[in-house]
Amino acid sequence: MKKAVDFYENVLGLKKTGEWSNYAIFDVGGVEFALQLEKFTIFLLVDDVDEAYTTYKEKGVKFVTEPKDQYWGGRTAEFADPDGNKFVLVSFKR
Repeated sequence: MKKAVDFYENVLGLKKTGEWSNYAIFDVGGVEFALQLEKFTIFLLVDDVDEAYTTYKEKGVKFVTEPKDQYWGGRTAEFADPDGNKFVLVSFKR
């Protein structure tokens, strides 16, 4: 994990916005890019997870989880693209 964080932060120059022992978040032009130990996850910050969930579901996106509140203050819904890459929609209460 340390090597990956070092690569994204110091080699690619991404701004790290948070780091824990098994997780790190980077800002990529307003899109959150997250590394999780042994997983690759892309977090997409949206204004309203429930609204985005409904819109994408109507377009045929297959969600792994429905929108739910998280202990860390966000609200998320998870889906995978046709290749199995994991994406998480996330929003925060205003």
